[in-house]
Amino acid sequence: MTDLHLVRRALLSVSDKTGLIDLGKALAERGVELLSTGGTAKALREAGLDVKDVSEITGFPEMMDGRVKTLHPMVHGGLLALRDNDTHVAAMTEHGISAIDLLVVNLYPFEATVAKGAGYDECVENIDIGGPAMIRAAAKNHAFVNVVVDVEDYDKLLGDMDQHNGATCPKFRRKLAQKAYARTAAYDTAVSNWLADALELEAPKRRAFAGELKQTLRYGENSHQQAAFYTDGTNRPGVATAVQHQGKELSYNNINDTDAAFELVAEFDPAQGAACAIIKHANPCGVATGPTLIDAYKAAFDCDRTSAFGGIVALNQPLDAETAQEITGIFTEVVIAPGASDEAKAIFAAKKNLRLLTTEGLPDVTAGGKTVRQVAGGLLVQDKDNGFVGMDDLKVVTKKAPTDEQMRDLLFAWKVAKHVKSNAIVYVKDGATVGVGAGQMSRVDSALIAAKKAERMADVLGLPQPLTIGSAVASDAFFPFPDGLMEAAEAGATCVIQPGGSMRDDEVIAAADEAGLAMVFTGMRHFRH
Repeated sequence: MTDLHLVRRALLSVSDKTGLIDLGKALAERGVELLSTGGTAKALREAGLDVKDVSEITGFPEMMDGRVKTLHPMVHGGLLALRDNDTHVAAMTEHGISAIDLLVVNLYPFEATVAKGAGYDECVENIDIGGPAMIRAAAKNHAFVNVVVDVEDYDKLLGDMDQHNGATCPKFRRKLAQKAYARTAAYDTAVSNWLADALELEAPKRRAFAGELKQTLRYGENSHQQAAFYTDGTNRPGVATAVQHQGKELSYNNINDTDAAFELVAEFDPAQGAACAIIKHANPCGVATGPTLIDAYKAAFDCDRTSAFGGIVALNQPLDAETAQEITGIFTEVVIAPGASDEAKAIFAAKKNLRLLTTEGLPDVTAGGKTVRQVAGGLLVQDKDNGFVGMDDLKVVTKKAPTDEQMRDLLFAWKVAKHVKSNAIVYVKDGATVGVGAGQMSRVDSALIAAKKAERMADVLGLPQPLTIGSAVASDAFFPFPDGLMEAAEAGATCVIQPGGSMRDDEVIAAADEAGLAMVFTGMRHFRH
């Protein structure tokens, strides 16, 4: 690997022209010759800079609506030639090819075009060909050539040049090359996944995934694990796109739990009332609706006050001052909401370790998408669980039918159970969880744990009996035997929602009838591993 190499000639061709003029002026001041194309050349000239069109060195005009302009030996030879290879140098001399020492390219906005819902033909026209080809060529030849694909690297480039008297160092060029290949890989990923969706391919032969670094993290789930947070470019409202107003940097676990909390609270339409979800270790320890946010928060908190300590609070409406004041009553890691009043922000300002995140809205829980999980040697890819069950989808299977009030609580419990780790049992009363059993190997144990938590909270709240008495209960998957159902009945549940589909459904239904329970089947399960 050679050492320092002067930057004498640069080719600039950018879609995003942020910082372009300042970069062009800085390069010109350092004696760098500027080559350019189309709109980039026009912008540089209008700024008073001396620019040579690529068509002048190729001898061919831009053609086919700009599809063909840089795909030429005069360009790629200038990028790919090894300056210390006599054969390459001789070929450059013979064919009049001049070296290009710096390539500055950002690509056609394909991802943004898809995101705005453009039609098929428009998306195709925004697939860049010449840009990725030049980027790969320059990156391959990083022994001699600098390739810049991010606006944030303009100042770094100039800084390295100034440090080395107009040249750049090998380490800097290698860093640029790595970033360049990552960019083209992400770009191709976006194109291939878009085509797979357009073709409605459920399982394409090859599936690629890409992300852009949002932040490095102090550590991962544990302090001995390194970690980083990447965004996928979908701009889904949530922790990835939220604005952080205060507090220290989010941790790996904060991000994971905040995502779980906000996705859960988004199940509840803000137009139909306030909702609050309190999350601990990616599981809800309390979820409630209410006429106001503070009512919803208090009801969610009363489900499990012990677990709520140090938890994540998600709201489905903008945070107000009264609710903010109530939340500060205990230690809370993160609060996320679709907005916050100035008064609420001022109240939180006194809690330096509390992170406040606001978003532009709630995520669409019915939207499609993919979830990805790594296993040894591969990836598990599936559709996002956007399954929805409404009143008309429920099948009453017992002699007793739920009342309208019970039906509302059953649907509430079902929405929450979707976000509880399996095996999941959720008791609900009057639009609030009163017991949550999560992540147990036995569904019976989940029912027992949730009921025991409710008993403990009854003591804390000074209630004569646990709130599971007269509650609705949801199970994320079917009851394989009547035993789990009977545990819920013993805890005081009067109605049940579950998917059904067990070989022993008849036994479970008979047990429900004998216990005087009302039970409905959804025909859909919500395993969450």
